[in-house]
Amino acid sequence: MSESPRKAWRQSIIEYSKELRLPMVRANLEEHVKDAEQKDMSYEEFLGLLLQKERDARQEASRRNRIRLAEFTYKKYLEDLSIGDLPEDAQKKLKILKTLDFIREGRNVILFGNPGTGKTHTSIGLGIKACLEGYKVWFTTVPLLVNRMKECRAQQTLRAFESRFEKYDLVIADEMGYISFDKEGSELLFTHLSLRAGRKSTIITTNLSFERWDEIFQDPVMTAAMIDRLTYQSFIVNMNGNSYRMKETKEWLEQQQLV
Repeated sequence: MSESPRKAWRQSIIEYSKELRLPMVRANLEEHVKDAEQKDMSYEEFLGLLLQKERDARQEASRRNRIRLAEFTYKKYLEDLSIGDLPEDAQKKLKILKTLDFIREGRNVILFGNPGTGKTHTSIGLGIKACLEGYKVWFTTVPLLVNRMKECRAQQTLRAFESRFEKYDLVIADEMGYISFDKEGSELLFTHLSLRAGRKSTIITTNLSFERWDEIFQDPVMTAAMIDRLTYQSFIVNMNGNSYRMKETKEWLEQQQLV
């Protein structure tokens, strides 16, 4: 084929890729044409390579979008965890949790223990891994969640929020127990977490043991019902141990003394 028709076809491919929304085909066409010529590729190989590039780009864009929509306060990966510094129970159960089978089975995870032991890092790490594997995730703190539900009720948009909330494959509710709630907040939290019980996964991090949860809800009956629903067939991870943050602070101070 002469050069003129070849240029015309390339221009047509670019136009078609615009119309069909195939940006990676358009961006990499010239590069792959040269590569195909050098390697004497068949038409099937050439077409397959272009489509593979487009698919890979779309999958990567989807992964980035899921992480963005999850609203993590910061990005923490499981690979960044210092496993040896985690409490013993967390070290054992992390091997199971990393498979994400708990999401497929609709089981909850409750990480409880004193501050600074890696609860939030672990939960976000699992959340990001879930996003990368195609799950729809949402991260929030419990106080922000309660405020959000109250605002939705006041604006008469609570039903729409409920619909979105119960459809997430994984909800991470961080910082349960840092503040207590009034009757309205407790009831809203109980109702919404109950929507997911037994069907969808929720990770909860808390600094309080279960016998102290009545300090949060200030209602013994509701507290008992909440614990019963959240813990049924759940992974309970004891995160009591030495503080990561305290260790890092000491190391930082020691480094400053050496300067």
